[in-house]
Amino acid sequence: MVVKPGKYLSEINGPADLKKLKPEQLPELAEELRTFIIQNVAQNPGHLGANLGVVELSIALHYMYDSPNDKIVWDVGHQAYAHKILTGRRDQFSTNRQFKGLSGFPKTEESEHDTFGTGHSSTSISAVLGMATAEKLKENPKNRHIAVIGDGSISSGMAMEALNHVGESKANVLIILNDNGISIDEGTGAFHRYLARVTASHTYNRFKRGVWRVFKNTWIQTIANKTTTALKWTWLKKSNLFEAFDIRYFGPVDGHNIKTLVEILHDLRDIPGPRLLHIKTKKGKGFKAAEKDQVTFHSPGKYDMNTGEILKPDCAKKPPKYQVIYGKSLLSLAEQNESIYAITPAMLSGSSLNIMQAKIPERTFDVGIAEQHAVTFAAGLARAGKTPFCTIYSTFLQRAYDQIIHDVALQKLPVIFGIDRGGLVGEDGPTHHGVFDLAYLQLIPNMIIAAPMNEIQLRNLMYTAQIEPKGPFAIRYPKGNAQRADWEKDFEKMDIGKGRILSEGNEVAVLTIGATGIDAQKTVEKLKKEGINITHADIIFLKPLDEDLLHDICKNHTALVTVEDGTVKGGFGTAVAEFLIENNYQIPLKRLGVPDSFVEHGTVEELKHELGYDAEGIEKVVIQLLKSINNK
Repeated sequence: MVVKPGKYLSEINGPADLKKLKPEQLPELAEELRTFIIQNVAQNPGHLGANLGVVELSIALHYMYDSPNDKIVWDVGHQAYAHKILTGRRDQFSTNRQFKGLSGFPKTEESEHDTFGTGHSSTSISAVLGMATAEKLKENPKNRHIAVIGDGSISSGMAMEALNHVGESKANVLIILNDNGISIDEGTGAFHRYLARVTASHTYNRFKRGVWRVFKNTWIQTIANKTTTALKWTWLKKSNLFEAFDIRYFGPVDGHNIKTLVEILHDLRDIPGPRLLHIKTKKGKGFKAAEKDQVTFHSPGKYDMNTGEILKPDCAKKPPKYQVIYGKSLLSLAEQNESIYAITPAMLSGSSLNIMQAKIPERTFDVGIAEQHAVTFAAGLARAGKTPFCTIYSTFLQRAYDQIIHDVALQKLPVIFGIDRGGLVGEDGPTHHGVFDLAYLQLIPNMIIAAPMNEIQLRNLMYTAQIEPKGPFAIRYPKGNAQRADWEKDFEKMDIGKGRILSEGNEVAVLTIGATGIDAQKTVEKLKKEGINITHADIIFLKPLDEDLLHDICKNHTALVTVEDGTVKGGFGTAVAEFLIENNYQIPLKRLGVPDSFVEHGTVEELKHELGYDAEGIEKVVIQLLKSINNK
């Protein structure tokens, strides 16, 4: 179904068109924009709740500011749909998150209005401060700089570091705190509770804005500002955290009252120095189902736009997702082993740790958007004799690389890393693909690194890691559904550093790690029907490598192919190449995987096919190698 924009929205092809509207027409535009998002995302899945919550803010910002001259940075970028629609991408919005279509996040190559790419959280204040600092050096600085930070991002350590610098810098930066009381899961931590308690005097804020209106750019303003700040400390009898950072604080205000937003943004435009506007919004605003179940409707998949009912695929019962198997398996292990603790940075439901939290909440911790803290917190638990499973999306684990090295591996602490969504993840695109973990982890001493080919291996690796923990143990598993529904088998201990031969042939051996083995098996079966027999080895462990198995393969084959769902630079294929060099094997090696470039968004199947390491791509390379061998 083609979604048609409403009367006002159909005329807006950029911010200049928006500014032609009268203020009293903006609420109707907001309803049209909200309906447009609901209808589009219903049939083309994406992030819903956060985007519905910032409709009025998006309109008010583009109504009062001059994008792209004025720089607006959205953090996290999954709340930027309304921004995209208002900045010339309305007619392309039906391609959002689709292969070759619009990105689901702000992307600098996509539009001049996307002034900074924001796929991960808590980067906006730092980025805006950098741009504002550069602007100050111009002879006649004019451009304004706005960071819209929300969805739990403000509580991250990086955001706090940036706030500390902003206050010191005195830069002309407006920070808009979009406080909707929830991240992806329910908000956690002391800072979340602090925001819930903030009740800055509305009388004070009206008085402060009035001072700026009447005495702007006069000496009276300077004195009055100092006086009102002092009055605030006296009236509230407690300090405001942001004011303590030397950032002028305004709010909280209703983020869905567009008249108020326009007025206050007008008032704050020309106030010099750092200031923060605290707005209160409702995630899922305007769609009853999304307001009621904010966790599910963060990114709900397809749903009925009229009833809000989540639409299930019309097919036979699928096996559960790897994330669900991981969560249920972890609960089973934790019930057997009282030393097991579960930690995640704000991905409680995404990584299915909510399963363990429901049964053993005292050993399940959502630490908020704080990957560095999550890793070192796990290290502290391990140092105290516990067995922590630190579960983090692959792409987010990158943010804690220093902690993995210094706080875990250097001390040989038995932290078990559940690396969720390893490999290509599909429509979220380059900011979320988990393609670097195999490469960056194998550089670190004392690490055990494994990638299960299927759900049974995943369970057994988890079981093995917690039996006799000797040091950090990384288990990397993909996004999506597993292979079989009958996965609840008894746990079995695995031999660390040992792979397995799944198919025996001659001439060419295909070596896989992780779920790429499933595609390789399809290739093996297809070629076998054509009378071609090749060897397929499921390596399982990147570190330590099964060198005995590799020696046997090298002695009995003429060419090798490695396949990994990750970067070939420094990854599994590189480890095999190093093995060949160190042992003087003169064997052709073809490495398949993600090339030395960032991969755009699309379905996993589309992307793997384009990159040439699906079953068809593996077959092509094997045939080419066999032809080369036979022509010698």
